Amino acid sequence: MNNGLDLWLDSSLAGMARQLMVSTLMVFLTVSIHAVGLTLLNRRLRSEALDEHARHISPLSVRSLTFVFGVVVALFGLHAIEIWLYAALYDTTGAVHNLETAVYFSTISYSAIGYDDRYIVEGWRLVAAIEGINGLLLLGWSTAFFVSVVTRIQR
Repeated sequence: MNNGLDLWLDSSLAGMARQLMVSTLMVFLTVSIHAVGLTLLNRRLRSEALDEHARHISPLSVRSLTFVFGVVVALFGLHAIEIWLYAALYDTTGAVHNLETAVYFSTISYSAIGYDDRYIVEGWRLVAAIEGINGLLLLGWSTAFFVSVVTRIQR
């Protein structure tokens, strides 16, 4: 016999399971995108380093610094893609009111700046919280990658 509490728990657990499943898929997707992006950037970085060495180009040259700027833009682009994927999820599912709010909410969640729950419906809050953890890890991964780029310049 199900009473009101049992029905609430069943629906609450089902909603939580749905959010965890969606979050897991989004984490897998964004981590995969990030891994591919950093792998491609790393290959380009190695190629640039070999070319600089072969041509005796200083790591502090305009060319090298322009390359580093390009790495920063590429990292920003990777994060933008990942943020927009979460925003598209929020927008298409109706978790937020419109695309602008979805992008804003996704950006502040991903960057772990924090947010106000009024932007997202209750049934998607767990996804947003996990986006914050996901974004924090991906931003840290990018930071570690960028530190290796800057270290190369200092050699």
